[in-house]
Amino acid sequence: MNTQEPTKKSPSRWWLIAAFAGGLVIMGLIAVLLVNITTRKAEGEQYPLHIVEIADDELDPSVWGKNFPRHYDSFMKTQDSTISTPFGGSVPFDRLERFPAMTRIWAGYAFSKDHNEERGHYYMLTDQLETQRIQLVEQPGACANCHSADAPRLIAEMGWEEFNHTPYNELKADLHQGTSCADCHDPQTMELRITRPAFINAMTQRGVDLETATRQEMRTYVCAQCHVEYYFESETKVLTFPWEKGLNIDDIDEYYTEEGFKDWVHKETNAPMIKIQHPEFEMFTSGLHYKSGVACADCHMPYMSEGAVKISDHWLRSPMVNINAACQTCHRQDEAALLERINTIQDRTAGLLRTTEDALIDAIDAIVAAQNAGATDEQLANARQLHRRSSLRWDFVSSENSTGFHSPQESARILADAINFARQAQLEAERLGGTSTTVSTTNAAP
Repeated sequence: MNTQEPTKKSPSRWWLIAAFAGGLVIMGLIAVLLVNITTRKAEGEQYPLHIVEIADDELDPSVWGKNFPRHYDSFMKTQDSTISTPFGGSVPFDRLERFPAMTRIWAGYAFSKDHNEERGHYYMLTDQLETQRIQLVEQPGACANCHSADAPRLIAEMGWEEFNHTPYNELKADLHQGTSCADCHDPQTMELRITRPAFINAMTQRGVDLETATRQEMRTYVCAQCHVEYYFESETKVLTFPWEKGLNIDDIDEYYTEEGFKDWVHKETNAPMIKIQHPEFEMFTSGLHYKSGVACADCHMPYMSEGAVKISDHWLRSPMVNINAACQTCHRQDEAALLERINTIQDRTAGLLRTTEDALIDAIDAIVAAQNAGATDEQLANARQLHRRSSLRWDFVSSENSTGFHSPQESARILADAINFARQAQLEAERLGGTSTTVSTTNAAP
């Protein structure tokens, strides 16, 4: 009888089997990783796909979108009219109803009849065609410079001055496209480009050579073609940016004063007034983000990745609804802390705006009372000039679409001066008789 125990397998043999199996798994994972890397690399190299030739005069974003589907899909999201932020967003609302002081501040001007929160870029031309400011008042074709991608074509066909002074209602039948890829991109190279003469003229006058601009600078300049303060020259109606002396409100005020320019005469006070438009670029250049090299697109069109493809998000919207991509790339605080900071800046700016509006209404009342008491134009000249200076500063912050965020300290400084000038105007008028000093409190901050 064999009493020997069965021979056991050597432990080293099990280790060899396990190591071999593990090696196969690792090799498989490496193979999958290499395939994934290769696929993503190929995807990145192939995008954008050259599906169609884009003609030099092609304005339809859907045609560009055949080659750039990701860009096009994100741009089409600017149709979303449901985004609401505390002081803006894409939900249209009547600003005159929300801030009733505006009706008297702009008395006698088209904005006192219609001033709504704008929708997204997709509706840029539609909203202009529908506003009462076009329907009730005869406007020059210069209004179309920024609201239609057809503007460069019409300028080339008609000439710069002819395009600007032709009545808007005569041009509107030739306005078919709102925002287009062609506004900012060369159709052959896709490089960022400037297509609006007014910006080129203003920057050239300031000694800025746009041909040497970096791509990062261009990511602001393409926005600054339109998001600026501007006016129509009195005789030619040529669209002009008042930047000869500089970009801050004091420089702009000095420029308008020396030019003797006015947009309208105030219906109540008879003061020569300036209507400030939407000076995002001017305000932004005084802020910390701009001075740190941040571009408009970094916050409003931040980079995003889809697979191996990195693009700028063309869903232009408030960074408040896109904190992760718009803010947290640079700022490491959590989302709640960043939102709290934004809300603090905007709430305080809004409070100063409402205080300024109260001061302006008091100034208007005092000037009207002085006029009714028999004060002459000569006697009221200084009060009216102070009224004008206060109003254009209030408007510089009110019509700038960040509610102070683009440059918080500058916004506060401007509104402090606006309140000061309004109170000075009120006192000047009251010295001429007609009313006692009162302080309005009917326009409290929301």
